[in-house]
Amino acid sequence: MSGALGQVLFIFAPLFAIWYFLVIRPQSQQRRKLQDMLASLKTGDRVVTSGGIYGTIMGFRNGTVQVQIATQVKVDVARSAITGVVTEEAEDSSKPESGAKGKK
Repeated sequence: MSGALGQVLFIFAPLFAIWYFLVIRPQSQQRRKLQDMLASLKTGDRVVTSGGIYGTIMGFRNGTVQVQIATQVKVDVARSAITGVVTEEAEDSSKPESGAKGKK
């Protein structure tokens, strides 16, 4: 009976190790990185939500974040709905260059 147990462990131990390094570990690292980013949010940060809305943080309330998305337009979103902080470089590179289209 001991030989059969050894064979099962010989097959499943490497499979579990592969699964851990390809799936479980990267997910936990990504989750930790997102939690650190959410914990370090501050007023004035430019953020993007899971719905694709860009805005500037204006304040914090009981688990929600007040985000200004346009002049005189503020919305409350769940802190967990914020997926990233937008940097100046990333914002500039996402905008199309004016006048570049159609010129030869």
